[in-house]
Amino acid sequence: MEEELANLNIVDDEEISVQAVEDEVGTNYSMCMVGRVLTDSVVHFPSMRNMLANLWHSLGGISITDIREKRVLFRFYNMIDLKRVID
Repeated sequence: MEEELANLNIVDDEEISVQAVEDEVGTNYSMCMVGRVLTDSVVHFPSMRNMLANLWHSLGGISITDIREKRVLFRFYNMIDLKRVID
């Protein structure tokens, strides 16, 4: 029996082609705005972020990220929220 198992070969005439698809992982900025804080004094970012999120009462949520000094990225998750801020 061991001799029979040693002589076993897998014969597969059909080749299977595998193609790797490289997904581009990027960031979609279509519903984002960049704002700038117009003040000479130091801004406490967490306080400003919480205040703006509470003032806007967003339907789909909002993400506020500190980009660099006095520049902020606002990412909206609902088009209605974005239009309310623009208008």
